[in-house]
Formats: sequence, C-alpha cells, structure tokens
Amino acid sequence: MERQALIWVIDDDPDLRALLAEYLDREGFDTRVFPDAADPLRRLPRERPDLLVLDLMMPGEDGLAVCRRIRSTGDDVPIIMLTARNDPIDRVVGIEMGADDYLGKPFLPRELSARIRAVLKRRQAPRAGAPLPEEESVSFGECRLDLATRSLWRKGERIEMTTGEFALLAALARHPHQPLTRERLIEIARGPESETFERSMDVQISRVRRLVEPDPSRPRHIQTVWGVGYVFVPDPADASA
Repeated sequence: MERQALIWVIDDDPDLRALLAEYLDREGFDTRVFPDAADPLRRLPRERPDLLVLDLMMPGEDGLAVCRRIRSTGDDVPIIMLTARNDPIDRVVGIEMGADDYLGKPFLPRELSARIRAVLKRRQAPRAGAPLPEEESVSFGECRLDLATRSLWRKGERIEMTTGEFALLAALARHPHQPLTRERLIEIARGPESETFERSMDVQISRVRRLVEPDPSRPRHIQTVWGVGYVFVPDPADASA
C-alpha cells in the first residue's frame, strides 16, 4: 500500500485548520494541523513531513520568519505559504525566503490540494531501477546537476537547494542554448496553473545564480536575454557574444 504524503498545516485560524484537515484527509493525505510554528519547529529535527502549509500572518513568529529559520538550517522541506494580504511583494519576499509556492486567501481547499500535488510531483525522483537518459546528469562549469537524484554538486560538494530552485535550474538545463521567456520558465518549472509572478521568477534566478555562478554579477551559465528572458549556457564558449 502506497504511503500517504504527510502534510503539516500551520495556521492560527481554527476553522480553516479543521476545514483543511478534513478535506486533505479525504484527498488521501495524512494531515496534521498546528495553531502556530512552535511545536512543528521542535519536531522538524526528528520528524519529516512531506510538505508544510504555512500561514504568513500568525501571532508571534510570522510565516516568513519561520520559513527563513527552516531554510537557514539547510532543510529543503517543501513549503506552500498562505496569506490574507493580496500584495505581490509578499509573494516575492516569500520566494526569497525559500517558499516553493504561494496561495492567497480566500482559496478553495481543492486549489490548495492541487498546489500540494504539483509541488510534491516536482520533488519526486524517478522510481528505483528505472532507466535514465543521458541528459539526467548535466555538467557545466564547476557544477553537476543530477536530475535523477535532484541534487546539485559544485567542486565535489553537494549544494542545498529548495524545491523551487531545483525546478527552475532543471527547466533551464533541459533547454540548453534556448532562450526562454519568464512565462515559459514559470510554466515549465511550476506548471501551467501557477500564479507565480514574473518578479518572483527574477528573484529565484538571482538565488540560483548565487549557487552555480563563479561570479553571480557576471553570469556565465544563466544569462539574461534582454527583452526575452533567460538562456542556459552549459559551456559559455559556445555562446555568441
């Protein structure tokens, strides 16, 4: 029997917690709910949820601070942030802190369920023993991106990445030397139903550049194509000026 994905919902609204617990359980998830982040943060070092649903506006430590704390430990557990504030800058800041997706309130439980499945699908690696095509490992500069194990290596050391960062780099790596618009990158990395803002994509590009570029201020591998978007250049010597 396939294991149910374990989802932790952290939100201070008791009615919403009860609604999401009931709905997500019916959708086949193993759902745990918490009124604040104190207990989940204590549990994280010894328990491993498959995904966190984290409210932005909570008394005490807010969702952004919690997300920043989790990422500062190197934990890449997928995080979907919820907010009642309809401000695009919140989404940008959430992505900067390492959130994988963002959903504004009010929302339908069905939409959250779809977002959860999309994030978990991006995180899945191929089944054990499945044949891998040659492009499952992409080497460029000092880095090697292993698409099968969802890992990034630089100078022999594994580099921690969030789900969103991996999805973005993988999308670029699968389309070398092909300029991609921001809209197309969002569609490939996050799915056609994503509400990711173009500004959030620029923020994640900057984050990924810091992981893979020798000098992020003068990127060699993830280059800007002015008026279009971005292009991945495994070997800069192959790129036109």
